[in-house]
Amino acid sequence: MRIESVRDYKAMSSVGASILFDAAMAKISKGMPFNLGLATGNTMVTLYEELAAKFNIAKADLSLLRTWNLDEYAATEHTAVPHDHPLSYWKYMHENLFRRFDPQLGFKEENAHFPNPAKPDEIDTALVAAGGIDLQLLGIGFNGHIAFNEPMSPDDITVEDFGNLPTRVLPLTEATIEQNTRLTAGGERSLMPRFAATLGMRPILNAKQCLLLACFPEQESQLNKMIGGKRATPALPASYLLTHSDSRIIYTADCINLGEVL
Repeated sequence: MRIESVRDYKAMSSVGASILFDAAMAKISKGMPFNLGLATGNTMVTLYEELAAKFNIAKADLSLLRTWNLDEYAATEHTAVPHDHPLSYWKYMHENLFRRFDPQLGFKEENAHFPNPAKPDEIDTALVAAGGIDLQLLGIGFNGHIAFNEPMSPDDITVEDFGNLPTRVLPLTEATIEQNTRLTAGGERSLMPRFAATLGMRPILNAKQCLLLACFPEQESQLNKMIGGKRATPALPASYLLTHSDSRIIYTADCINLGEVL
């Protein structure tokens, strides 16, 4: 695992956008499809703006870009929130990335994939058929989750079984509901869905590359536990990136201090 600090949110966004752009263009410029795993939230907003600008300037053939979102909120255990829901990740991606693409570059709506609460296993099957994710972009929850794979006690599940979890629908924990109410729902708790379809640990860890970005002070303690612990544990899902053959963490030094574990 590579770990590096940058000055602030703007620098993190620029570095992250360049990493995604360079990886995508390495295949797209050769006429090959690129499978990009996408995350949402405030961490990624400026990155997506810069990434779209890079693709537009390069006149990239975005008909070859396939995107795979980590998760989608669900109104019930089997029904996704509508696309016009204020917190819909479909809506987030279209507003923050897809609408920014030059239409002449050919990005196809059918190439944007989201977990379907009605049939959560479909995206895992489609990913295998597509050759897996080339690069997975990740954030880290304040409790150490990635996507909505929440922490579990090692007494309840083995390290191996947790790392092999498939895409599924989960009830959101109270901590996640509170966090996302504050960060993305403008404090309106009534807007928060109670379920989400989330990409499982297995397809995430099967990505050829993983890039985790962190820029909130609340993420410091989990990153310190993860790096200092030096092992994967279901109690801290992001710790599984320690086992990945090509994973990278970029964090903002103005908000996060990892000096004691690096």
